[in-house]
Amino acid sequence: MTDPLTLAYRAIAAMQLQAPQLRSAPGVGQIGLVNMPVWLWVEKSENTWGPIERKASVPGLTVTATAKVTTVDWTMGDGQTVRCNNAGTAYQKSFGIKPSPTCGHLYRKTSHDQPACKYKVTATTRWTITWQSTLGDTGQIPLTRQSTTQLQIGEAIPVLVDPNSPKAPTAPVAC
Repeated sequence: MTDPLTLAYRAIAAMQLQAPQLRSAPGVGQIGLVNMPVWLWVEKSENTWGPIERKASVPGLTVTATAKVTTVDWTMGDGQTVRCNNAGTAYQKSFGIKPSPTCGHLYRKTSHDQPACKYKVTATTRWTITWQSTLGDTGQIPLTRQSTTQLQIGEAIPVLVDPNSPKAPTAPVAC
């Protein structure tokens, strides 16, 4: 006979839980600035955030499993980790330059000394999966999923320009 825990794992497999879909502002391909807010969020779907429920059965026994993300840990590449208890808030230009109300980070130095001049950012979603069988057995199974991205962080350097000079100023070379 198949035991309830085995059926719980079958139900979890049927969920096809996926790694988080990472989003940030500034986003990939953009350059953020030192001491300016970085907004972090994940796109929510049934398979990337939950809640999601699946069942697995054999004659005389059914297990129902329910999964949902409880936290997201963002390893920012600069030695800091940000724990968010929600998916974060998607940035909109109308928000201006202010910290995210739910999930964000502030880099204190540029990424110029990092490989490819970018910080490697990893987000780990921590899932809580509870299950229950028709025989009264219950349990909880933790699970994680992970995604990575890269963020380039530079610094704003003022360049003084002589308005009477015919020669255009040259900006310092960066990554």
